[in-house]
Amino acid sequence: MFEKGKMMKTLLSIGFACAVLVPAHASEMVYTPQNPSFGGNPNNGGYLLGIAAAQKQFEQEREESTPLEDFNERLERSLLSRITSAVTRDIVDVNGNITPGTFETTDFLIEIIDEGTGFITIITTDRITGEQSIIQVQNNEG
Repeated sequence: MFEKGKMMKTLLSIGFACAVLVPAHASEMVYTPQNPSFGGNPNNGGYLLGIAAAQKQFEQEREESTPLEDFNERLERSLLSRITSAVTRDIVDVNGNITPGTFETTDFLIEIIDEGTGFITIITTDRITGEQSIIQVQNNEG
């Protein structure tokens, strides 16, 4: 009979020989994206969207507005757009250069100052609140 130590060495030797002699099969690891936005399978889109929706933990508060409020908001935007266009026509000359000076509307005072360093400062003042917005732009004139 074998001694216990000799038997263990023999088993370990046989195990090691089997591990060394059996050919190893391996291949390189290749990343395949799941998200269709990053090159993954387009069929995963609905599934991933469903998972994202299930994990959503907040509700965005929405302020309900009436059709009249929507109309008034659109009308205000339209009027402001027309006022902006009219002021812009007065501010910019035919060559596209900004003309220094002061321009007034019902609600705003617009001052255009040529800094003489190639920059023009535009100061818009709200006549009601006195709040000012200052914009500095580079002048196109040569």
